[in-house]
Amino acid sequence: MTKTNGSQQPRLRSQLWFDNPENPGMTALYLERYLNYGLTREELTSGKPIIGIAQTGSDLSPCNRHHLELAKRVREGIRDAGGIAFEFPVHPIQETGKRPTAALDRNLAYLGLVEVLFGYPLDGVVLTTGCDKTTPACIMAAATVNTPAIVLSGGPMLDGYGRDGRLLGSGTVVWQAREDIAAGKIDYEEFIEVVAASAPSIGHCNTMGTASTMNAMAEALGMSLPGCAAIPAPYRERGQIAYETGRRAVEIVRDDLKPSDILTRAAFENAIVACSAIGGSTNAPIHLVAIARHVGVKLSTEDWETIGYDVPLLVNMQPAGEYLGEDYYRAGGLPAVMHELLAAGRLHGDALTINGKTIADNVAAAKATNAVVIRSYDKPLKPHAGFKVLRGNLFDSAIMKTSVISEEFHRRYLCDPKDPNAFEGRAVVFDGPEDYHHRIDDPALGIDEHSILFMRGAGPIGYPGSAEVVNMQPPAALIKRGVTALACIGDGRQSGTSGSPSILNASPEAADGGGLALLRTGDRVRIDLNKGTADMLVPPPELAERRAALKQSGGYRYPPSQTPWQEIQRAMVDQLAAGMVLEPAVKYQRVAQKYVPRDNH
Repeated sequence: MTKTNGSQQPRLRSQLWFDNPENPGMTALYLERYLNYGLTREELTSGKPIIGIAQTGSDLSPCNRHHLELAKRVREGIRDAGGIAFEFPVHPIQETGKRPTAALDRNLAYLGLVEVLFGYPLDGVVLTTGCDKTTPACIMAAATVNTPAIVLSGGPMLDGYGRDGRLLGSGTVVWQAREDIAAGKIDYEEFIEVVAASAPSIGHCNTMGTASTMNAMAEALGMSLPGCAAIPAPYRERGQIAYETGRRAVEIVRDDLKPSDILTRAAFENAIVACSAIGGSTNAPIHLVAIARHVGVKLSTEDWETIGYDVPLLVNMQPAGEYLGEDYYRAGGLPAVMHELLAAGRLHGDALTINGKTIADNVAAAKATNAVVIRSYDKPLKPHAGFKVLRGNLFDSAIMKTSVISEEFHRRYLCDPKDPNAFEGRAVVFDGPEDYHHRIDDPALGIDEHSILFMRGAGPIGYPGSAEVVNMQPPAALIKRGVTALACIGDGRQSGTSGSPSILNASPEAADGGGLALLRTGDRVRIDLNKGTADMLVPPPELAERRAALKQSGGYRYPPSQTPWQEIQRAMVDQLAAGMVLEPAVKYQRVAQKYVPRDNH
């Protein structure tokens, strides 16, 4: 909004396009084209807020496709609250469809949405989210432009079931099925059947993967209406909250409630605590650091350990637990989790949210209805569920998700009474996922149950976009012997649906000169969770020689760019620890308050 003198209502941003007597030529030009499909001049010049609906649903984005229908309810809410809806497409980002990785397009969707929110006659926006990267892309853009914005997530799929009646979590079942086919327990047709059965309806992953995590983060930050994140996509409540979101979108324009008012340091700390309590994805630190950088809040990877490491695991949901999205929603969803965290003194209760109330107001009465699915703070699944941050000569920082450390993994690697919570092993190094798939079953590698698998060339530059490939399964020979998980470390990511306690998001990556580029198969590596260290046990003089030789040979080699965007992003992208943002973009903040877009004639 722009301010006016006297007692008049502030002028809406859209009136610069549609009701500007000081520039009749441009006003007429803007108006006449927006009238040609049936809108009236009276509507566009009435002073009603024009609310964009940032549409992430499409046939290319099946996890978000139902937003095409939900947008109708959003429109009705906008209209009933006295606004006008303008729906527009957002660049598609489908985790299971985009090659080489959907993460490559998060920043591309961000850039496109910034231009729409700034350059078109919109007073506010409803951000439709769902699949992993759609949530951070949308919030990053809203934070940059800083006009009123509210998030509507699409919700998870219904629970999936196998023939035997057991719950099949989307994404999570893939990792088990891969082990089963490697062990010869199932064939190709059975593999496809069991994985397909885990996705029975519209919606994003029904596990606490990155999609459920990031939509929970939007709610924990205060950018969604309370309870929005967990409602399953097919439930009637999803359409109802879509309507309420449309109504609220008009109100936040009138209240001039902007992302910068919501996305404070306190809000990000609340989100970190909530992420640990729900057993959230290792992708969350990347995306929240990115959002924080675009809104101008200082947030680091280290904050995830200092603020969230000792938070207990309260949600019993795959991959860290047993249940799926429907039971989680019926047990109370994120508000019930936040209720427990608030009572335990772990939240900033005075943090403002998008409905105009505080976090404390929103969750005060939101008690869990199923203590098996959502535990009380004093009876958690695990006492510490946050991310452990590690550093050493392998990288400056990487994270480990402690909520998914199994008893078997803990027993094999972390239970030496002489060296507790630490382990050493022989490194087996792979350069990209193709190399891994080609060689993992090669007996010459000598992989045993004490080996440590390394994946490099999988970061923002090397891949490009950073691939979810660090959670590598052991060779088939080991799986047949019952060894289903090895320690895995890498400069890429892993799916939030994976239950692997990998050490990942390593920064800097090998392609950016990180220590992983110097590692060789056969090197001894030591991981110490007590000290938070990860080191090659190679003498410093030898590492210096390796670095000099690598530099002389032209540096760590990675595949060439295959599209213009790959080359553009590689040239300006930051590392995972810094949010994988486009470095030149970070300086553009609150642009709607700083600039008025220029007329084009």
